[in-house]
Amino acid sequence: MGKINIVSMPGDGIGKIVFAEAKRVLEAVGFEANYIHADIGWDFWVNEGNPLPQRTLDLLEEHKLGLFGSITSKPKDQAAKELSPHLRGKSYTYYSPIVGLRQHFNLDICMRPCRSFKGNPLNFIRKSKDGEYVEPEVNVVIFRQNTEGLYSGVEWTNPPEQVRTALATHPKMSKFKDIPGEDMAISCRIFTRPACHRIIKQAFLYAKKFGYKSVTICEKPNVIRETSGMMGEEAEKIAKEFPDIQLWFTNIDAQMMWLTKNPEDYGVIVAGNMFGDIVSDGFAGLVGGLGFACSANIGEDCAIFEPTHGSAPKYTHLKPSIVNPIAMILSSCMMLDYIGEIDKSNCIRKAIGEVIAEGKVRTYDMMRLVGGPDVLKQGAVSAEKMTDAIISKLQ
Repeated sequence: MGKINIVSMPGDGIGKIVFAEAKRVLEAVGFEANYIHADIGWDFWVNEGNPLPQRTLDLLEEHKLGLFGSITSKPKDQAAKELSPHLRGKSYTYYSPIVGLRQHFNLDICMRPCRSFKGNPLNFIRKSKDGEYVEPEVNVVIFRQNTEGLYSGVEWTNPPEQVRTALATHPKMSKFKDIPGEDMAISCRIFTRPACHRIIKQAFLYAKKFGYKSVTICEKPNVIRETSGMMGEEAEKIAKEFPDIQLWFTNIDAQMMWLTKNPEDYGVIVAGNMFGDIVSDGFAGLVGGLGFACSANIGEDCAIFEPTHGSAPKYTHLKPSIVNPIAMILSSCMMLDYIGEIDKSNCIRKAIGEVIAEGKVRTYDMMRLVGGPDVLKQGAVSAEKMTDAIISKLQ
């Protein structure tokens, strides 16, 4: 069997750094692949007016598998100011390339595992009723609908007259009828029944495969009745096919409180795009933060794997790099799972667990230090040294 082709998209800032470290781990575990570089990110926005060039889409159309580092995103006005002079004033609009990838390839399922590693000093702890400290094991997987909801991109500032006319058919729009268009911004939250059905079904199948006892729909149906309501309706239908798995419902606001009271009670969680983004970051904070937060974007025939952290420009030029590469490495493990290399992914996760449990090698975030060039003098290790430690456990 020939080497698999992977479209490599290191992107911006620390994405390039952590991507290289993850690649070292993949090679050390014996995974061989053809890495095909693809252009993506801020430099291509500045110089071409497009952070996601068509040539990158073409590569992913061909190979269907991507590994992604991180990109820089900035507000609309700031993005416009940073365009090369010859591109300004030509109606270019910045749009997040990772959101663009999700939309273009219909990568509608975003999986975000949040699992604690024993010995991680950043793990969530609480006091028991006896006053003792307890460190609950967190093992939650969030299924976030990736292409609809508030991230669907259907929005306006100063909406066209036909949009206002259509919305005026709803009685609750009457209180906005005298607001000037330039003072109004509208973002649509769009759910479709097929997309709700697909992600909930996949969540139940995942729970069954890996032994989770519950699937929780985390939405807000008491207020956002139509869209959250549709998600709930589909969940109740699908749950009948899985009688051994409990179906739970939580509201997003209450869930954010409960996740710090009893995080060990939750297994698989399903949410729309915005709420899934929120709750996954909340659970990530219980297991070490963004340095441990991995994710997968999965469609019918294409998948892209990425850490959920950003490009952290302020750390890009530090030599050696101080950033934590584990989120990127764990994202690579998710890619290995996807292509059937489960033994190799489990081997890497076991190595990461052993390094963390030993407690001898810790990046600055694991030591609760403020990032900067002096953290190495305070005992933190570089990204390269963390990777070296993980590779040593593989051997």
